[in-house]
Amino acid sequence: MNLMDIYQELKDDIHVIEQELFRSIDSHYPLIEEAASHLLKAGGKRIRPIFVLLGGKSGVYDIERLKHVAVALELIHMATLVHDDVIDDAETRRGKPTVKAKWDNRVAMYTGDFILAQALSRITRLSDPRVHQILSKAIVDMCVGEIEQIQALYQWNQSLKTYFMRIKRKTALLMAISCQLGGLVCNAPEPVVRALYRYGYYVGMAFQITDDILDFTGSEKQLGKPAGSDLRQGNITLPVLASFRNPAIRDAIINEFKSGSPDMPKIINLIKQSGGIHVAKTIAQRYLEKARRSLEDLQSVYSKKTFIQITDFIEQRTY
Repeated sequence: MNLMDIYQELKDDIHVIEQELFRSIDSHYPLIEEAASHLLKAGGKRIRPIFVLLGGKSGVYDIERLKHVAVALELIHMATLVHDDVIDDAETRRGKPTVKAKWDNRVAMYTGDFILAQALSRITRLSDPRVHQILSKAIVDMCVGEIEQIQALYQWNQSLKTYFMRIKRKTALLMAISCQLGGLVCNAPEPVVRALYRYGYYVGMAFQITDDILDFTGSEKQLGKPAGSDLRQGNITLPVLASFRNPAIRDAIINEFKSGSPDMPKIINLIKQSGGIHVAKTIAQRYLEKARRSLEDLQSVYSKKTFIQITDFIEQRTY
């Protein structure tokens, strides 16, 4: 299954959003515009804008209103990626050099700020205060999630609860409000808007857990970065935490990092042998089942069908 096959019926509106994204980063300053468009040109799944459009199908569908939400949310996501690459000292993103790598940290940080400012400018085209309240709270929570991740680096004793709260703030929240705001701006019934939020939250949790699994099971070509990159940078994810149920494997992994030059292929193999990957997949599947059940209140047959196809894609994805 390919995401673009799922999105076929929305391709015209996706094209509108893609054009609006490029318009949003238009600038009188060539360096800012070039740096801001660098990541945009590298592509992406555009899953947040898609969630906005599908959420809108549950109300009075209006692309002229939805495009402002979709563009703002994708720009916020892009801004966080540019900032993340500075924090992580990452050289590649989506198989391309990062803004930080192509220019430098200073250009990257201000590029991320510029993209975020453009997102906030775009959302002001909608006057509903609920939209602004939901979006501003989400940005605050996302920043908290990023700080929590920095504080948790190389903290081998962190709990599963800490991990789940972190990925909610970092990833699931933006997907949840993408679905929610799509329904809200198109006047979907309140119970449907709540169901859309739940769907986005559950799918977002599964999406991030799957990303964390792929960090150990994917190839560098698929991931656009070396396997095990997250753990090498000290980000301890669900497959690692699950592998720590075996004290011998836990000690072996920690000792590798204490050595100062961890053998990542060896560590990845230990995590695979421990069953940590299987545990993480099982938990991701539970979230996806909750996502499917949350669709029962949706009135749009097309949205329901497409949302289910997206959960199936996430369950099967290898990149």
